[in-house]
Amino acid sequence: MLFVLFLAGLLWGVGHLMRTPVQARLYMLGLLYLAVLAVQIALPEGNGLREAVGGSLAEWLTLGALAALVVGYRAVLARIRARAEVVEAGRVAPPVQQGPFSGEELERYARHITLRDIGGPGQKALKEASVLVVGAGGLGSPAILYLAAAGVGRIGVIDADEVSLSNLQRQVIHTDERQGMPKVFSAQKAVAALNPHVDLRPYNRMLTPEIAEALFAEHDLILDGTDAFATRSMVNAAAVAAGRPVIAGAISAWEGQVTIYDPAGGAPCMACIFPKAPAPGLSATCAETGVIGALPGVIGSVMALEAVKEITGAGKTLRGRMMIHDALHAETREIAVARRADCPVCGGL
Repeated sequence: MLFVLFLAGLLWGVGHLMRTPVQARLYMLGLLYLAVLAVQIALPEGNGLREAVGGSLAEWLTLGALAALVVGYRAVLARIRARAEVVEAGRVAPPVQQGPFSGEELERYARHITLRDIGGPGQKALKEASVLVVGAGGLGSPAILYLAAAGVGRIGVIDADEVSLSNLQRQVIHTDERQGMPKVFSAQKAVAALNPHVDLRPYNRMLTPEIAEALFAEHDLILDGTDAFATRSMVNAAAVAAGRPVIAGAISAWEGQVTIYDPAGGAPCMACIFPKAPAPGLSATCAETGVIGALPGVIGSVMALEAVKEITGAGKTLRGRMMIHDALHAETREIAVARRADCPVCGGL
């Protein structure tokens, strides 16, 4: 038995060094355990291989039951803790307000309602939708403004940063007088001035794995405007677990990209396309490479447009496609993207 436990520890350690997702490492341990059970069941007593793994079938079954209880207990505890954090932060939101449009709303959204692809039903779907925007920076700024202008009933915004002077070159939702203000509260002020019919929920804190899945589950759609690979990976994993599509945008210098990650809807998740973190220096942030000020407006607006299409069912979205925009040469192209059966995050769906 000690040999098998040593082998299990070795698998876990190597997986940790290779940055293999915890879920994938647990799968490997599960396969090892099943192999041991198969040896105990299939081979007679006294067999060399059976003696090598040690223990008896009853002992291994008992160990497996105890491990399952521990894993189950930790999973339940994590969900309870995450839910408690969401409740304490005031994030358990009542249903989005429904009901007929007021005369003022009908006039406000007249250009949408006139569109054959949206019309009254589409505008009603927007009013009843709940969208979470991760990041109120360059991409979040135009996305939040256009979602609010479009009449999305509830917009959640999570960000722990404050407005700084260097943000104002591109983060158009903020103003000079709001320097030092948490970005989520600055966004709340901007949305309130733009459309009083929208409920913006500011979450002034970092997004963590402990709260991400529960928070995502409260929204219909996630917009990811972050610029760090680790954060994007966390958003992707939580969205897959919560069964929510992610409209993901990214920018650097003069180039930006947009796609929809949604394994439940047939599209890949982020890990299908980018299974490993890029080498140092190949995925620098805007602070490191710089970014042309209007580019976030282009990409963030496309993200908002994809969200409107996703909610209303209008047109063809970027599922299974990635749009790449080269602002320096005024070129836009797209590439096809697909799910991977061996993806460690969504491969089991």
